[in-house]
Amino acid sequence: MKLLKRMQDLLSRLSIYLPVMLMGLLALASYWLLRVTPRPLEPEPERPVTEHPDFYMRGFAIKGFDENGRIKSEMRGTEGRHYPHNETLVIDNARIRSVSDKGLVSSATALKITSNDEQNDFLLEGDAVVVRRAGRGPDGRLIPRVEFHGPVLRVLTEPIERIMSDQPVLLIRGNDQITADTLDYTGDDARVADFEGRVNATFAPRP
Repeated sequence: MKLLKRMQDLLSRLSIYLPVMLMGLLALASYWLLRVTPRPLEPEPERPVTEHPDFYMRGFAIKGFDENGRIKSEMRGTEGRHYPHNETLVIDNARIRSVSDKGLVSSATALKITSNDEQNDFLLEGDAVVVRRAGRGPDGRLIPRVEFHGPVLRVLTEPIERIMSDQPVLLIRGNDQITADTLDYTGDDARVADFEGRVNATFAPRP
């Protein structure tokens, strides 16, 4: 009986210190978890934008489609390079074909074409040619074929179509030909060409 009473007294005394012991064990466990848990990864610093391409394309063809699955645009080239610092795409030996909302087909070729990321501003360099095929307007009137030739041509597609050059150009409209030192052509429904410098025109006889 005495032994049982002593054990009860010992357990009673230990129970007083049990909460303190448990708190100590929890503190040790928390410390151990902090030591073995890997530190969170620090966010990587933003990489500086360089003048080097961030991706290449070689021997590529990119096509765009409308909601009905018809081809709206097509871009081809032997090599394409995207430059993030000025958000441009440079294409070597480029060929671009597009179809307007009115169904008119246009194409552009050059040794190098530089486009912005929105693809509404194109700079054609080296044997630049822009062709809009003949078609019919909304009123059914025939729109003749138009060609632009020059060492450098700039094409804007928004908000209206414009073709410009500060170097000698050749414009062929149907059977008519015009050469000039500079050109500023507004397409769409306006179809107005502003020539400057040495302007020479050859018009085919009208029936």
